[in-house]
Amino acid sequence: MVDRIRATKLLAWIMVIAAGLALVGCNGFFVAPDNGGGGTNTGNLVYAANFASNSMAGFTVNTTGTLTAVPNSPSSLGYAPVAAVVTPTNNFVYVAGPGAIYVYVINADGSLSSPSTGAVVAAVTVVSLDISPDGNWLFGLDTTRTVIDQFQINKSTGILAAVATTSYAVPSGVVVPKAIRVSPDGTLVFAALGTGGDVVFTFDTTSGALVSSQTLSVSTTTSDNGVAIDSTTSYAYIARSGTNGGLAVYKIGAAGALTSVTGSPFATGNGPTSVVLDSTGVFVYVANSTDGTISGYTIGTGAALTALAGSPYAAGKLVRSLGVDRTGKYLLAASFGGSPDLSMYSFDAVTAGKLNLATSTATGTSTNAAIAVALTH
Repeated sequence: MVDRIRATKLLAWIMVIAAGLALVGCNGFFVAPDNGGGGTNTGNLVYAANFASNSMAGFTVNTTGTLTAVPNSPSSLGYAPVAAVVTPTNNFVYVAGPGAIYVYVINADGSLSSPSTGAVVAAVTVVSLDISPDGNWLFGLDTTRTVIDQFQINKSTGILAAVATTSYAVPSGVVVPKAIRVSPDGTLVFAALGTGGDVVFTFDTTSGALVSSQTLSVSTTTSDNGVAIDSTTSYAYIARSGTNGGLAVYKIGAAGALTSVTGSPFATGNGPTSVVLDSTGVFVYVANSTDGTISGYTIGTGAALTALAGSPYAAGKLVRSLGVDRTGKYLLAASFGGSPDLSMYSFDAVTAGKLNLATSTATGTSTNAAIAVALTH
């Protein structure tokens, strides 16, 4: 049902853009800075993309376990955002909307503003975004074609230069693009394709060459929805729903070859959609959208998983996006169905890895449908 609502809204906006309104939301209610560029932000910030209210909410993550809204939050976008990602130097945030990718400057106070050159930096429709660790390359998982959209980032202005559209093929199933992730070492790019399974690409950070290398098939009643890679690029964690669903764990071999680990997939709640590792790489968490919960695990020898005490933990309705703050002390969760929109958890001081709700907040004043979180590094 959520996917149907999202698809309907996306189609409506695509038609608007096709009619010549591609720059709607280019400036929105943002105030353009004088220099048109961005510096390096040192704040601990989280941004929540609000699909229903066409806005972006920003918060400072405080050391006291509280959230403080940044100035002018939530900021009107003028379009329905579906994904967002912050650059490694924390000077820009890229937001995917229907028919375009937009860029905004992260100001010193955490507020967002449009560059003087305008916010629209690419005319593509993507469902997920990620940036290479060196901050030079942005990847988008296209929803209109079976391709990865690749761009080179101007680190001073945020402008994107189109590099390539790399096509891929899957051996079976129906491609339903879900998520794209770059490995921490920058050598691999993973795409979760719903019932189409997964594709792994090798990536040359110097030349920008992206080559489809490995595929992973699932059944037509199984959907791979989210992916995370550990800090050493040794294991991939895939949020899988449907038949034989759960948290699937794979050892990463040469050129991204995936080998299932013993016991995989590990049991989760219903509708796992997103997965994230904590900053130590010892724990992994899954957003169970259907249940409105988060499952947590200890990562053992050979990436075998053991459920944490108290798991699964209560979250908002249709929780679908997870992230860990720059200090590694808090996990943030956005919930498409609200109640609340954004939850923040601390890690228990006694039982390692256990999540404790620190605070929660609305990301706007109406029905927001928080669809994604993006955090500073």
